[in-house]
Amino acid sequence: MADTATARPAQPAPPKRRFWTETRRSRLTAYTFISPFFILFAIFGLYPILFTIYLSFFKWDALGPMKFVGFKNYHLVTSDPTFWVSFSNTIIMALMGTVPQLIVALFVAVMLNSALNKFKNTFRILYFMPNITSIVAVTLVFSTMFGNNGMVNWLLGNFGLDSVPFNSGWWGVKIAISTMVMWRWMGYNAIIFLSGLQSIPTDIYEAAKIDGANRGQQMIYITLPMLRPFILFVTLISTIGALQLFTEPYVFLGQSGSGATRQEGVTMVNYLYSEAFMNGFFGTAAASAVLLLLATIFFSLLNMLLSSRMGGEGGGKA
Repeated sequence: MADTATARPAQPAPPKRRFWTETRRSRLTAYTFISPFFILFAIFGLYPILFTIYLSFFKWDALGPMKFVGFKNYHLVTSDPTFWVSFSNTIIMALMGTVPQLIVALFVAVMLNSALNKFKNTFRILYFMPNITSIVAVTLVFSTMFGNNGMVNWLLGNFGLDSVPFNSGWWGVKIAISTMVMWRWMGYNAIIFLSGLQSIPTDIYEAAKIDGANRGQQMIYITLPMLRPFILFVTLISTIGALQLFTEPYVFLGQSGSGATRQEGVTMVNYLYSEAFMNGFFGTAAASAVLLLLATIFFSLLNMLLSSRMGGEGGGKA
C-alpha cells in the first residue's frame, strides 16, 4: 500500500486556474497597449474639464489665492448682456455656416461619386485642401475679399446692388464669418459623405432603376436613409465645431479698445477668452466655459434626435 501511494503521479494544475491566468495576462497586455491614450486623455482632456468646473465656483486672477464664491460667477455671466450677445451670435453663425455647408457638401459628394467625373482624385484633393490650410491665412484672405472695397462688394456693384458693410454691419459680419466657416469645412464633410456613398451597394440602385425609380427617388428613398450614420456624425461634428468658433471672428474683426472682439461677431469662446486673458477674471471665464459645454451637449443631443427621426422616417418610406 505504501509503494502504491508513493508511486501515484502528481496531479496537474486545474485547467480553470490556468485559463484565468492566461486571460488576466492577455487583458493586462491589451490594457498596456491602450493605456497611453487614456493617460494622455486624463492629463489633457479630463483634468482640464474637471478643473474648469471646479474653478467656476471660485474667484481667481491666476496670481493670488482662490476665493470660493459659489454660484456668483454664473450669476455675473448670465447677467452680462455681452454674454447673451455672444450666445446669440454663436447660434446664428452656427446655423448660417452649418446648414448650407452640409447641403453643399452632400451635393459635392454626389458629384464626386458620379461615374461621369473623370478627375475624381484631383477634385477630392482640391475640395479637401481648405481643411489643411491655416485658419489665420484663410481669414486674412477673406478679410480682403469682404472689405469695404473688396471683391465681393465689387461684384455686387457690377450687378447694380448696394455694397454691404461686411466689416461693421450686424448681419454683414455674420455672413462673412459664416462663409469662411462654410468654405473651410465643406470639403471635409464632402469626403465623409463620399465615403458613405461608396459604402452603399450598387445592386440597390440597379434594382431601383429596374423598378422605375428616377434619380430623385433614389436620393430620397435609398441614399439619404443609408447615409443616416454619416449624416449623424457630420452634423454632430459640425455642431460642436460651430459652437467653438473663435479664430475667424477674432482675426476678421480684430479687437475693440478694451481688447475684446467687437459685438457684431463675438462668440462664446471669444467672450470667455476676453474674460480670462484680457480682464483676468478666470472664475467667470470658467463659468462661461461650463455654460458653453452645457449648450454643446444640448445642441448635440438635439441634432442626434432630429437626425435619428429623419433617418427613421426615410427608412420607413423606403
